[in-house]
Amino acid sequence: MNGEPILVMLVEDNLDHAELVMRTLEDHRIANKIKHFTDGQSALDYLFRRGEYSDPESSPRPHVILLDLRLPRVDGLEVLKIVKEDEKLKGIPVVVLTTSEAEKDVTRAYYNHANSYLVKPLGYEEFRKLMEDLGFYWLGWNTHPQV
Repeated sequence: MNGEPILVMLVEDNLDHAELVMRTLEDHRIANKIKHFTDGQSALDYLFRRGEYSDPESSPRPHVILLDLRLPRVDGLEVLKIVKEDEKLKGIPVVVLTTSEAEKDVTRAYYNHANSYLVKPLGYEEFRKLMEDLGFYWLGWNTHPQV
């Protein structure tokens, strides 16, 4: 990452899950900044720099997107599809982070070019550990192109 600040986009409508993700990443100093969105439409507006997000200086591209599937306004699979179809955005890794273990959701996510699919564990410690490992992998160890 060449020493640049790491930006994570978290698209999660469950505030308890979002808080746990943000706290775990911050506690382990894995991300320098986390932008949290509670619905798919707001996330797309940010990524496409529409409305209040039109200034590129205040709306930098994230280094990774953590995306829930069940979202209000625009669901996560649709967000994923739109991001991966766009030439400027498709290089951003998208990690689906959801409670769904349904094979159809896994298949549709990978069909739409998800970079990873993770099922949220039910227990607090397991969820915290998953976030810790995910943060180290995608933001510490993994090498990917500049966005």
